[in-house]
Amino acid sequence: MEKVIRRLAGAFVTISVILGYFMSPYWFLFTLFVGLNLFQSSFTNWCLAEQILAKVGIGVEKEADSQSNSLS
Repeated sequence: MEKVIRRLAGAFVTISVILGYFMSPYWFLFTLFVGLNLFQSSFTNWCLAEQILAKVGIGVEKEADSQSNSLS
């Protein structure tokens, strides 16, 4: 799940910087939002994107498999 979150955040930052440069500087606010979310999640261990991805079912199976392998 952590790799998925990092890839998603990296993609969002890259896309919003490109859009901010070529389309409108207001896109940099989205970059700021992603950065602030990463910052707060480092302190609180809570990430909205992680909850959304878990509900969709992304990253859940791999996490369950790695936990079962570590128990045996």
